[in-house]
Amino acid sequence: MRSRTAKPAHPAGSRAAGAAPAPRRGGAPQAWVSTAHRPHGPAPLHPGAWWLWSLGLGTAATRTTNPLLLSLLIAASAYVVATCRPRTPGSHSYSAFLELALAVLLIRLVFAVALGSPVPGTHVIATLPELPLPHWAQGIRLGGRVTAESLLFAFYDGLKLAALLICVGAANALANPSRLLKSLPGALYETGVAVVVALTFAPNLIADVRRLRAARRLRGRPDRGIRGLLQVGLPVLEGALERSVALAAAMDARGYGRTAEVPPAVRRTTAALTLGGLLGVCAGTYGLLTAEGGTYGLPLLLAGVAAALAGLRLGGRRSLRTRYRPDRWDARAWLVAASGAAVAALLTLAAGTDPAALHPGVVPLAAPTLPLWPAAAVLLALLPAFIAPKEPS
Repeated sequence: MRSRTAKPAHPAGSRAAGAAPAPRRGGAPQAWVSTAHRPHGPAPLHPGAWWLWSLGLGTAATRTTNPLLLSLLIAASAYVVATCRPRTPGSHSYSAFLELALAVLLIRLVFAVALGSPVPGTHVIATLPELPLPHWAQGIRLGGRVTAESLLFAFYDGLKLAALLICVGAANALANPSRLLKSLPGALYETGVAVVVALTFAPNLIADVRRLRAARRLRGRPDRGIRGLLQVGLPVLEGALERSVALAAAMDARGYGRTAEVPPAVRRTTAALTLGGLLGVCAGTYGLLTAEGGTYGLPLLLAGVAAALAGLRLGGRRSLRTRYRPDRWDARAWLVAASGAAVAALLTLAAGTDPAALHPGVVPLAAPTLPLWPAAAVLLALLPAFIAPKEPS
């Protein structure tokens, strides 16, 4: 009987996906890159740009108590997060920051109702039973009249703090902490590791709570209330302890804390430049904030920043590490950071030129108005949604 032979999977003249091409007759093999390892789309944005953008929005939130401007800031940050955040477990921490901001606002209102407010008011909403306090607790009251002016003042104050928390939550959702650690100077590597570990604690904790609650729901067990919280809390703490032990072992295996030998003169120069630069920054900032130091404040601040940067560069010689595929600070990163800085600068300018519009009064009661050019300045915070690429999952 004739034996049958299997046909080759790839006939002559064809190539498998990702295989090297056959050499040409009398020449070198044809150069060709596999499409499986070719990056698609633009490179992700530098994580430091996201933090500068969010800190700019947070600075702008501290310059006003106008609820319309604060709501516009919150809406702008939420739109950018919904458009640009990557599909990572840490990106879901933004909802937790929203819940925390709402809790802070409610607590501020409860304190205004229970403990009173220094703002005088004539529009009484309710009168609570007032508890008598000893003479050493004068100035504090429990209960009493609840006025519309005091509640409105507490709402404005709490909304400002809530907007600041939401802006910080946007940075946690958009910036990858591990990539941010790679971008730090070598002299700040150990400090950066500690900060990144602290920043990743909240997202990991939220991911553990969601995973355990989903597992309890699948088993038909309660995941809400005091009982569910107590039964979820112990596994979460156990997971945090195991993660910390694994992190310590991984850091020790990678040589964390080991430094190179540098001459004593370089160490002394580094310490002098860093300490002198920080003192110069503090003195220059104080000079800019006072009327008498306006002449020497800016030069001293610039000199302090230059000395501190030189000290950090010299201190980086002690770090024995290399960077694999470092993030580039390109034009998009400059635009994102500049948009946040522009919002902060313009609202700071508006707070000095038109304080009544950015800090509406509550006595007498009046509806807040939306100032036009500060509102247009807040809209600059939407620029990253159009120029920053969506990071791959």
